[in-house]
Amino acid sequence: MSTAGVPDGTSDDLISLRARYVHERVKRLRVDGNAQFREPTGALARFVDDPWAPPATDRPPVRAHHHVVIVGGGLGGLVVAAALRDVGITDVQIVDRASDFGGTWYWNRYPGAMCDTESLVYLPLLETTGYVPSQRYVDGEEIRLHLLGIAELLGLRERALLRTAVTGAEWDATGSRWIVRTDHGDDLAGQFLVIANGPLSKPKLPGIPGIEEFAGHAFHTSRWDYGYTGGGIHGGLDRLGDQRVGVIGTGATAVQCIPHLAEASGHLHVFQRTPAAVDVRANGPLDPAAVRTAEPGWQRARMRNYSAIIAGEDEPVDLVADGWTEMFREVSIAALARARGLARETTADERANLLAAADLRTMDRIRARVASSIDAPDTVAALQPWYGRWCKRPCFHDEYLSVFNRPNVTLVDTDGRGVDRITRTGVIVGARSFELDCLVFATGFEVGTAYTSRTGFEVHGLDGRSLGGTWADGLRTFHGLQIHGFPNCFVLGANQTGVTPNYTFMATEQARHIAYIVGAVMARGHCVVEATADAEQRWVDEIVRRAAGGSPYAETCTPSFLNGEGRPNDPVGLLASTFGGGPIEFSDLLEAWRAEGSLSGLDLR
Repeated sequence: MSTAGVPDGTSDDLISLRARYVHERVKRLRVDGNAQFREPTGALARFVDDPWAPPATDRPPVRAHHHVVIVGGGLGGLVVAAALRDVGITDVQIVDRASDFGGTWYWNRYPGAMCDTESLVYLPLLETTGYVPSQRYVDGEEIRLHLLGIAELLGLRERALLRTAVTGAEWDATGSRWIVRTDHGDDLAGQFLVIANGPLSKPKLPGIPGIEEFAGHAFHTSRWDYGYTGGGIHGGLDRLGDQRVGVIGTGATAVQCIPHLAEASGHLHVFQRTPAAVDVRANGPLDPAAVRTAEPGWQRARMRNYSAIIAGEDEPVDLVADGWTEMFREVSIAALARARGLARETTADERANLLAAADLRTMDRIRARVASSIDAPDTVAALQPWYGRWCKRPCFHDEYLSVFNRPNVTLVDTDGRGVDRITRTGVIVGARSFELDCLVFATGFEVGTAYTSRTGFEVHGLDGRSLGGTWADGLRTFHGLQIHGFPNCFVLGANQTGVTPNYTFMATEQARHIAYIVGAVMARGHCVVEATADAEQRWVDEIVRRAAGGSPYAETCTPSFLNGEGRPNDPVGLLASTFGGGPIEFSDLLEAWRAEGSLSGLDLR
């Protein structure tokens, strides 16, 4: 230890821990990275069929012109439409491949689906709608219905093209507009185009040999088959009593649906490559009076407070005070320094060592929770996570761990290798074969591939240049929202913005910025706005200078979607090109830019 009481990084516990983390990481590294996953096309296309859609009906192609065309009817698209309405723009058309609004909450209706971000900071537009969530952490169905209510409030349904997939978008320089084409033959013209597909929208499947051969019943969690399992989002899967069920995947989705499968199945096999780090959830009802009597602006203030704490800032008051903020308070540099009695500014090495020691304590607590929840020592060992807290998406659940004490549940730990093969009748792991009637893929969504692969369509800007080609060697944006060569086009998401686990906060901040620009362009009598090449380059330089994704911490992590499956410097990875200053600084930067008023960095014509 140093004389100042700060761990010096050479203590035996930290050295041993780092060695264990590296050992576990190496076992799980794959040379194919994100290429290990399969797209649900061809023989696998059935895995993305829409189980919620009513019977298909033919409709004639639509020819229409609107001020704004928004691709995506989920949370992001809805908050953009709301922000546009706030600046007087209501001529908006939303296009979405789903048969209704809701985005990820339209698709993800698996049993136990729940947002583990507090409802008061996650559910958008609570002050606008007057809605009071029923619980501190509400289930997916309540979220979906709230989003449907927003769409109705904004009058979006009448102009929406649902159950409609965009196939391409092209800039028409002659008409100064975007032409959006769809799989229904629609020809939609929009002065402005907003792409709001969401970061977790395209399901992925594991590239396990034989995946096409399985003759039993199989589905992805985002397309849950209640016709086969029975029950609903709250469980009661009453058709599985004599079924041998297997789940591949142990991430956030699996943690939520596995307790319901365990309760209902004749026998459940959970195939694990890497254990989840599962902390306490402690859900409960909300006090409606506390929400209804809050001062105007309370939700944005609460969102900012939550995001600031999660970004490591030293907020004097924690308005949310839950598992997320507790974890970040545990590793707050200022809090740690105070605890060590350091009145001075800490050095970079001291900060790194403070964080490492705090991370160790947090993960030790989570590993101890596993040991206190599980009866069998070998199962305890298999379920204990040996990686840093931020290597994989943190999970919160109060029933998941105890599931593995049930006699009808078998944890099949693959020691980091994953499943070796799928056969007509089941799954093979090493020398063991498991006969199954049903196979559930809790394998998440495509996040580490090219942007146009995730959206499912190409965008062509000035002179026919493609967005895929423009970003082939790395992302290039201005403030993460606009792209030189693609006038009147905005992209909503994590690319080169201030990322936070609360997607709603950042989507809302981006929506406010987009609406401001669109409103300003129209108010000043212009029809085209484009980021200049210089402004874009300055922003790219700033992103590189303050890169958050390629830190030494990420490079020691076990593979996950957060670090490009073990490649944290992958230029198209989810967090490889984010703004290093965090969500609050990014939000304040945008607000200051708007307040300055000159639309600096934009070319209006």
